[in-house]
Amino acid sequence: MTHHFSCRVFYEDTDMAGIVYYANYLKFIERARSDWVKGLGIDQRRLKDDEGLVFAVRRVEADYLAPARLDDELTIATTVEQITPARLVMRQIVRCAGTLLFEAVVTIVMINDAGQPARLPARIRGLLN
Repeated sequence: MTHHFSCRVFYEDTDMAGIVYYANYLKFIERARSDWVKGLGIDQRRLKDDEGLVFAVRRVEADYLAPARLDDELTIATTVEQITPARLVMRQIVRCAGTLLFEAVVTIVMINDAGQPARLPARIRGLLN
């Protein structure tokens, strides 16, 4: 299953050279993951309020391949690579007009209210398979 999310590059996303500031790619892929989770029917606010659980990024491995620029329309593709009881590993690819700009492998874990690791609930793992 691949989720696709689109966003436009705004002036605030760019640096003095007129290209997307490197850290903003992390924001773009976060928005794509949040949209994907919501589309699966997972209410992150309710998950926190009712179960005291939140998703947290554990690791990001990123490759910056080509620049995005002001007004570019970006497409972010998100696919699940691995699901275990403790973690979710996703690949996220950012493209503009078919050109690969950025690629990341992101490891997501669940933590409880105390900030301690927690298992991914079985119902959430079921939605991701």
